Amino acid sequence: MPRYKLIALDMDGTLLNNEHEVSEENRAWMFKALEAGVTVMLSTGRGVQNVYPYTDKLNLNTPIVAVNGGEVYRAPRELLTRHAMDVESIRAMHAMAVRYDTWFWAYAVEGVFNKETWTENLDAFNWLKFGFFTDNDPNRERILDWLREQGRYEITNSHPHNIEINPLGISKASGIAEVCKLLGIGMAEVVAMGDSLNDMTMIREAGLGVAMGNAQDALKAAADLVTVTNDEHAVAKIIVEHILVD
Repeated sequence: MPRYKLIALDMDGTLLNNEHEVSEENRAWMFKALEAGVTVMLSTGRGVQNVYPYTDKLNLNTPIVAVNGGEVYRAPRELLTRHAMDVESIRAMHAMAVRYDTWFWAYAVEGVFNKETWTENLDAFNWLKFGFFTDNDPNRERILDWLREQGRYEITNSHPHNIEINPLGISKASGIAEVCKLLGIGMAEVVAMGDSLNDMTMIREAGLGVAMGNAQDALKAAADLVTVTNDEHAVAKIIVEHILVD
């Protein structure tokens, strides 16, 4: 049995190439790992609405950590835990997005809402995550300062120009820890791969934290190793070199 029992994969910028596809090399080695008894799972900032097309196409029936840990699934469409965000937080963050004229979006259990499709009936939905996007650095810093002052949010990003917010303590690492408990393994037996700050917690807490060659510099500095880019079949490379080894 391989030393590592689980490999947790970020999607955008990690498992997916720049065409937003899973390469044949990555797919083939993912299933070789599965055949060897290693759990191969997705750990993403996406909501499951935007994960299922990939798990369905891959026929991948393993756990999922979605919306940066806001939801954890035993398998696709089999919810394990959910960590909601209160409506007043969503209302306050929406007001900040309007004030600073940013693009914004939010995941709810019922769907995805953004600047063009926003709803005023916030109480009708179960909210999971809010996000801002702006290339106006001073405005983004003002929003970050305000969020930090609140002291009750987990603040990350999936791109240098965005901000992603979950309830404090909810992260990809907390979601993977829930999966580890389900599987009866420890975080030391996990390989985590990612490219952005929303991958930081799982990179730090996994037994082997891998930053992509295209990762943000802060993630590279925190990782145990830096691999090739998402256009160079990095997932396959890590499985060959660090998981399915003699």
